[in-house]
Amino acid sequence: MCTNVTGVQCWKDGLVGRIVLDRPKALNALNHEMVLRIDAALDEWERDPAVAAVVISGAGERGLCAGGDIRAVHDDARDGDGRASAAFWRDEYRVNARIARYPKPYVALMDGIVMGGGVGISAHGDVRIVTERSRVAMPETGIGFVPDVGGTYLLANAPGESGTHLALTGAQIGAADAVLCGLADHYVPSSELPALLADFAALPVTEALARHEQAAPAPELPADRHWIDACYAADTVEEIVDNLSTYDDPRAKDAAETLLTRCPTTLKVTLRALRAARELTLEQALDQEYRISCHALSTHDLVEGVRAQIIDKDRDPRWSPATLGDVSEADVARYFAPLEEELGLGA
Repeated sequence: MCTNVTGVQCWKDGLVGRIVLDRPKALNALNHEMVLRIDAALDEWERDPAVAAVVISGAGERGLCAGGDIRAVHDDARDGDGRASAAFWRDEYRVNARIARYPKPYVALMDGIVMGGGVGISAHGDVRIVTERSRVAMPETGIGFVPDVGGTYLLANAPGESGTHLALTGAQIGAADAVLCGLADHYVPSSELPALLADFAALPVTEALARHEQAAPAPELPADRHWIDACYAADTVEEIVDNLSTYDDPRAKDAAETLLTRCPTTLKVTLRALRAARELTLEQALDQEYRISCHALSTHDLVEGVRAQIIDKDRDPRWSPATLGDVSEADVARYFAPLEEELGLGA
């Protein structure tokens, strides 16, 4: 078993390789060392005939993973040159793509909080298990950032405009809606997870799942699809907000109010990225996200958003530009400009 110096425990458990994210005080937030350790374990077990599948889970009681170590990104953007964050994303996104193409079953236990980077190391797998405790979200627009780790690809392919709603608002969804939106596959009660893990060690994945999988509770999103699909089909964020504000449903009006608290620039960047991702492969979407993420490092909004939401926690970010109307096409286009060193996954 690997030592836990990087916040990741890895060991072989019967038929499976186990990866446990082990930074519970930080809700298992991913840093660069953790990503590299996960990649090394995947590399080792891909070549090991004794390992039939890989299972990833999170330590502690709160969830799989709350995302990337955004404090480190904030400090790098504010005080550094951005190279450390770019290097982290380069390796993280490559691991996201690797998970999607891994030749052995990759099983993710998406129990509790699964957000941002946590979605990236789980929702690209081929066996994604949610529980009654699952809270899945891509909340990046609230910190002046854009859904990444393949999130634009996943949400662009959700039914109707559900993914647009989730990407722009950052709304959390439970188990059934995660399955509905293509972010998960199977529902297992959290109380069954210890027995499920024991069965994974001794049985083929499908047989172990069959012993514990249950029908998920009814999803909530279908009841809102009438206003989600009608309002979010617009071509601009301004039109979406106007549609939501005037739609005769209180939940639509609540969504409009939420959007007006999010970063205006990254709302527009997110919408453009999502629309483009509908025509992209996962690898191409990750290339686009890498470009966007690297450009975000030089903006006021990323530093300010993380400060307000995570560091000072005053929940009062001063976005610049401050309103949707003040965000120009040039402000949006700069996020999509080519980099000197591209990620190059979809080349």
